[in-house]
Amino acid sequence: MAESKRKYFGTDGVRGTVGEAPITPEFMLKLAWAAGQVLARHGQRKVVIGKDTRISGYMFESVMEAGLSAAGIDSILLGPMPTPGIAYLTRTLHADAGIVISASHNPYFDNGIKFFSSQGTKLPDDVEMEIEAQLELPMTTVDSARLGRATRMGDAAGRYIEFCKSTIPMGTSLKGMTVVVDCAHGATYHITPSVFRELGAKVITTGAEPNGLNINLECGSTHPEALQALVLEHKADMGVALDGDGDRCIMVDHRGEVVDGDELLYIIAQSRVVQGRLKGGVVGTLMSNFGLEYAIKSLGIDFVRAKVGDRYVLELLHERRWMLGGESSGHLICLDRTSTGDGIVSALQVCEAMVSMEKSLHDLKSGMRKFPQHMINVKISGKIDVVNHPEVLKAVRETEQRLNGKGRVLLRPSGTEPVVRVMVEGEQAEAVSALAHALADVVRQVVGKAA
Repeated sequence: MAESKRKYFGTDGVRGTVGEAPITPEFMLKLAWAAGQVLARHGQRKVVIGKDTRISGYMFESVMEAGLSAAGIDSILLGPMPTPGIAYLTRTLHADAGIVISASHNPYFDNGIKFFSSQGTKLPDDVEMEIEAQLELPMTTVDSARLGRATRMGDAAGRYIEFCKSTIPMGTSLKGMTVVVDCAHGATYHITPSVFRELGAKVITTGAEPNGLNINLECGSTHPEALQALVLEHKADMGVALDGDGDRCIMVDHRGEVVDGDELLYIIAQSRVVQGRLKGGVVGTLMSNFGLEYAIKSLGIDFVRAKVGDRYVLELLHERRWMLGGESSGHLICLDRTSTGDGIVSALQVCEAMVSMEKSLHDLKSGMRKFPQHMINVKISGKIDVVNHPEVLKAVRETEQRLNGKGRVLLRPSGTEPVVRVMVEGEQAEAVSALAHALADVVRQVVGKAA
């Protein structure tokens, strides 16, 4: 169903500031009850619940457990666990759904809820809409004899560690490598270091002392500066930075240079091609650097762009029956390894490429050259469809002709503020900047005429 008909669910569950509607204990209690009611109607009775390390997770874990119990649903509490780990355990425990209490890369004062299906994938739209409809009804409680039971799982982390290691060929060893891992004081703090140590690497850990308030605070995949410094200080072979819930990963090479999601996606694709294991093409997004598209096509592989958001990358992968896709942010999806974006698994695929191709991370990324990009935000007013205005379309065509197939133009209305983002990518930074400014001027003129 259309996103506009949703009252609570966004593209990635329900998220917001703790204490402000809908991220309140009262709402979360009823949300769990509503989800439980929907599951019960489908004959489903078992749910796993995991969370990241932010302090509000304890509060929401308790009320989610209570809401499910009131609906007659049993719950398995995993404790702190990466989002992809919850997806994995939902599948392997044959649960009917998984619940993630996390706000991903957001600061500690935010939180959210997202659901996984029994297959470890995001809930279908029609199920989310059924839950929203149930939320409008008064909350009830099943007979006491039918109340759901809650159990806490003690070996969740160990199971997931073994799964992560299994995603690269048996015998692949990281012995001799020094790896710095930044866990963002998040859900991977007790998992990522163990994965790399058990594969033979010497591991230096940072961002692995969560206190409920420091998740994503000047660390992790959104703030790699400390990781870059540590890699250089320890003369490490590479650095790995996760985000708070562990579904994103960026890396740092031995020179201290950041290797972003586009470059990691290229490295994994290149490795799959060399080994003859890539099924289909690669999915990026509207914001993927043109250098990724150029490099992927140079490998003889198809490349297509989805709307921004891992949900849309995943939809396009399923539609085309391809295996590999992702975003510049480091949210990569390897469907030949797991069902959702997984930061640790993504990093391990890159490590496998380094070992099998006997190249450093720096050398592997050199096959892709990121194109200079220039973005300008142009304020708009009213409901003018400036992106499809004839004068703007003409200016876009002329800009594309100037790029001569070695660059691209993107006009994208912001979903959060009254601006249109005018972005141009190409081979030469100065030319790209000039073209972006010229195109932005046309957009401003059209907006001015319509005012």
